[in-house]
Amino acid sequence: MRADLLTDAVEGLDEALGAVDGFDQVLVGGLLRPQPAQAVGLAALADAVAGSPLAGRVAEAAEKTAAGAADEDHYLALAAARSALLGSVHDALVARVEEAVGRPRGELPAATADGAEHPVNLLMATRGWLCDVARAGWQGIDHELIGGAATVVTAMLPEPGLRRLATLLDGFAAELAASCPGATLERMPVRRWADLWSRAMLLTLPGADRATAVAEATGRLLPLGVDLHEHATAVQAQVHAVFEPADGGTPRLVRAGVSAPKPDTVVGAGLWQLLRPHMSLLAAVSEGRAMELDAMPVTAEGDLIWDDARATQGEPAEPFTTARVALPTAAAAPVAPVDRHPARIAVPVLLEGYAVEDAGEGVAFRVAGERLAVGTGRVPAAGPLTADAVASSAACLGLLRWDAGQFLLQPLAVERTVRKKAVAVHAGAWAGGTADKAGVRAEKAATDAVNVLRERAGRLLRK
Repeated sequence: MRADLLTDAVEGLDEALGAVDGFDQVLVGGLLRPQPAQAVGLAALADAVAGSPLAGRVAEAAEKTAAGAADEDHYLALAAARSALLGSVHDALVARVEEAVGRPRGELPAATADGAEHPVNLLMATRGWLCDVARAGWQGIDHELIGGAATVVTAMLPEPGLRRLATLLDGFAAELAASCPGATLERMPVRRWADLWSRAMLLTLPGADRATAVAEATGRLLPLGVDLHEHATAVQAQVHAVFEPADGGTPRLVRAGVSAPKPDTVVGAGLWQLLRPHMSLLAAVSEGRAMELDAMPVTAEGDLIWDDARATQGEPAEPFTTARVALPTAAAAPVAPVDRHPARIAVPVLLEGYAVEDAGEGVAFRVAGERLAVGTGRVPAAGPLTADAVASSAACLGLLRWDAGQFLLQPLAVERTVRKKAVAVHAGAWAGGTADKAGVRAEKAATDAVNVLRERAGRLLRK
């Protein structure tokens, strides 16, 4: 891997992110009565997209908003401009990563599948609430304002095509509610809240969330590792893998995800208990095996719509062997326009022959003379992989991400030498169950917590 390409400056990146940051500060104070400093941020956003098809609409939206005379369509144009800038940043960073790793990328199909039309009234109600929040700004939020999202979310949940937006809106409202009143906040996640707001605004456009074409995948799936995401009320595991088509076509990078609601008392290795019943792939990951797929639905973006009935356990397939043999020629999946964002970059890579640096600021790898930060804080506690294991490794299989202005490696697995033998340690080693003593203790604690919760829930239902 050409590590120097990951440290070189990307032309125009700072300017694009500066325009985004300027608009995000406008949202802090609110769009109802912008101050002169906010007007500068609005003008900078319009200038940043002046050479694009959005130029006219965004210029008008910025002018009307600065004057306090904007309507919902103007706010939608501002959200689109912000998302377009972050999309351009995403594309520039992905192009740099592709050049560094020398891996091809697929193209999105020209046409997308027709999706069901969503109730326009629910989309408009969502947009109305989002605009009210933007007018108040993060400093002006209160419980009465944020509480208005509950009825909209409740109305959207019965509509399968609106659940993505409903989940986003519900989580966003919960974060804002936990921070009310905004006037008392000393610190706030300005970029994150602006991300959630602008994405939700775009999803209120009819057709913006229409499903892309779904094909069928038949062949061998070779897991690389598991990326675990934990929230106070939910957990998700995303398996990154190489798919080898049965017809001998080009291998592809794909993902398979599973999520489940969770009580806040279930943490660590106990999380796998919530996920295992929904995906047999997790057991294959733990056992180091491939999966044979038969007509498994897969989107153009490389997301497998997992169905256990279409998968059977295959032969042993060690992830590091897969990374050395199959990963270099696997084509990366394209990204839908609405999903282009730097935070979504997660490119599987294998690093070997690096030097480990630990200067008190966290672990980093010295690759071909260049320093690459390692996100050991992203390694989940629900597995045997630790920061110490990463620091003593000789090979690392991970996800290349963009975080806080730099490329960062999130370890999925490492190889280290123990008694003169190479031993692999995987973050998802406990996904399908484990005999490891630490894992068994964590599983038992989680089982006890779940049993108590089930017993209490049963008591409440009997009442």
